[in-house]
Amino acid sequence: MDKERQVVAYKRYFLDFYEAQSDKVQRKIEWTLKLIKTTLNVPDKYFKHIEGTKGL
Repeated sequence: MDKERQVVAYKRYFLDFYEAQSDKVQRKIEWTLKLIKTTLNVPDKYFKHIEGTKGL
């Protein structure tokens, strides 16, 4: 892909969630966001709803 997608976080909701995670989980989140930004066809499994949350 020639261009990267732009990933936008709404207010501080994502940052608050991200900062509360362990270093290991933060690295997984960063890897996933990079995949979303740079992969032409992102697999569906990266967009599934997280159960027990409202909108994640």
